[in-house]
Amino acid sequence: MAMINTSEGAQGKVRRVRASTHIDMTPMVDLAFLLLTFFMLTTSFFKPYSLDVTLPEKATDTNAAPPIQDDKALTLVLGEYNKIYTYMGQPSAAMKVTDYSAHGVRKLLLEKNASVKGLFVFIKPSSKSRYQNVIDILDEIDLANVQHFAIVKITAEDAKLMSTIH
Repeated sequence: MAMINTSEGAQGKVRRVRASTHIDMTPMVDLAFLLLTFFMLTTSFFKPYSLDVTLPEKATDTNAAPPIQDDKALTLVLGEYNKIYTYMGQPSAAMKVTDYSAHGVRKLLLEKNASVKGLFVFIKPSSKSRYQNVIDILDEIDLANVQHFAIVKITAEDAKLMSTIH
């Protein structure tokens, strides 16, 4: 049989028993989930806001739009450099220039909507206007609470008047 040699009084190296360096992560994970749950429940969620635009059906000869009186029709021609050319009724040299500020088109829309019953706004984006201009004017129409509006093509007469004022 094997014999174990043990010598008494022999000096040997004493090995230190090393403890495991394992850290329990459970409390930290619990805290992280508690904070995550807290912030999710206390923040307010934003619903995306969209402006509803009802597009008409394609017009046919039997489904022609009724005429609109000149004193109830406001036309907004969207030009370049964030300018808006406006006139009431038929296109004329009395076309005015405004902008998208609160003192510009919003003031105009609020005044016209208050003074003209059954106001109808025609929006005519030009080839030099930006898509953001159309979105901005739709927002201004919504803020002014205008009930009747349409996005229509710009006419050659409008473009000519716009170039003379520009």
